[in-house]
Amino acid sequence: MAFSVMMTQLLIGFTMSLRIFALTLVGALPLGLLVYFGRVSRFKPIAFIVKAYISIMRGTPLILQVMVVYFGPNLIFGLSLPANWRFWAAVVAFIVNYAAYFGEIYRGGISSIPIGQYEAGPVLGYTKAQTFIKIILPQMVRNVLPPVTNEVVTLVRDTSIAYAIGTVEMFTKARQIAVAPNSPGMITFLMAAVVYYVFNFFVAYLMGRIEKKLDYY
Repeated sequence: MAFSVMMTQLLIGFTMSLRIFALTLVGALPLGLLVYFGRVSRFKPIAFIVKAYISIMRGTPLILQVMVVYFGPNLIFGLSLPANWRFWAAVVAFIVNYAAYFGEIYRGGISSIPIGQYEAGPVLGYTKAQTFIKIILPQMVRNVLPPVTNEVVTLVRDTSIAYAIGTVEMFTKARQIAVAPNSPGMITFLMAAVVYYVFNFFVAYLMGRIEKKLDYY
């Protein structure tokens, strides 16, 4: 198989990996904020449920969660699922998993902000919501960027887990090419590794630039 053909096939798979990556961030970053609010809620049942959810997400393998989301609706409720459910099951599982981690990261970032910052809001005439949005949230974003960057970089690699339910992302494409007749085998996986590394490098660089932009806090 020609190098150009292999690279084209890998990039087709990478497009799917990129979609999973982007949709996970779009869903998990704001959902993580809701998880944080639930985690610190004064209403004990909500706080308990959110703590249990976080514990399950952090205490079980992501690949198992992906398989539960994919097979669960049919096995438990007997639902007929659409043909593209493999893709959406992976996205949903990734969002639910990463939201738990982001929620805990946000909690650490907000708890590190001095109490005086909260007291400054009423002095300036802000409500509690305005204090959070205008004073606490910008500082929280700056505090959590390093750990969020680590999770985002991990997500790039974790997209390969979607292969477990047959989602044709880049790792699945690499496996298909590797077992094809006249395939160079291991070279295909090395090429996939290079693509993962380059994208990881770009993501880390971009997050580093954002961190520097927020350095005024």
